[in-house]
Order: sequence, then C-alpha cells, then structure tokens
Amino acid sequence: MTQGFVILALDGLQPDVGHEVLWVLRDCSSGEVLLARSLLSSSEDDLAVLLREVQAFLPVPIRGVVTDGQRSIRNAVQTVLPEVPHQLCHFHYLREAAKPVYEADRHAKKELKKQLRGIRPIERGLEKRTDLEAQAIRGYCLAVRSALTDDGRPPLSASGLNYRNA
Repeated sequence: MTQGFVILALDGLQPDVGHEVLWVLRDCSSGEVLLARSLLSSSEDDLAVLLREVQAFLPVPIRGVVTDGQRSIRNAVQTVLPEVPHQLCHFHYLREAAKPVYEADRHAKKELKKQLRGIRPIERGLEKRTDLEAQAIRGYCLAVRSALTDDGRPPLSASGLNYRNA
C-alpha cells in the first residue's frame, strides 16, 4: 500500500445459482487481493464481517469503495464504512446507461427482420452474375445480413453501435 490508502473493490463470483459465492476484496490501485472467501450467503451481515476484517487488517485507511451496487453490498458498506464514498463500478454503470440503446437496437433489428425476409431469394438470383451491379447488391445483402445477426454485448460493444464494417 505505497499510496497510503486503499480504494476497495468488492465483488462476488457465483458459478451457479445455489452454490457458494466467492467474495473478493481487492485494492483498485495496486490490484492486490486483500481477502477472498466463499460464503453460502450474500447477506448484509456476512458482507459486513468481510469488510470489517479487511479494514482491521489494513495499515492504511479505505478512501473509497467500488462495487456492482447490489443492495446487500451497499447496506454493508454503509454500515461498516459510513463516511467512505461508494460508487458503482464503471462496467456496471455503462451497462445500465447502455440499456435503452441496446433495447432500441434489439427492437429495430426485430422490425428489420420482418421487412427483409426476402433477402435470400435476392441472393440466389445473383448466384450466376458477376457484373458490378450484382456485386453491389451482394454487398448490400451482406451488410443487411450482418446487421441482423451481429449480437454485441453491451455496454462496450452493443451491436447497434458497431461500425467496424462501415
């Protein structure tokens, strides 16, 4: 902890529903894992125990906490570290911000699919043609097909915001 403080990241990893959750607490600045423990529960009380354990272990103060915003985590942080700023991690924040765009894109793709069901016959009609017009039409068909099948994962690669082929 050469920086003299810790920005604490807290996250739970659950392989399958009903299994134990591996809780990892790490310093955002150094990346050092401060505590990792499996728990059967993700309750506020259980998480508060982990936070207190890390706080007691650290030789420097905790200046901030970054989490996914789960209610039990927020409550545990508020209980154990009431004066410490707590923020949503950037990935989760961006994912939430991208939801309206993602949903609009998904709806637009669904509507576009309804209108463009006849693309396959157009492509079949061009199979034996090699002229420039046929090549251009094939390019348009390919663009439409890729727009309909490209499923990006928000927040950083929503399919409607993917311009790699433009």
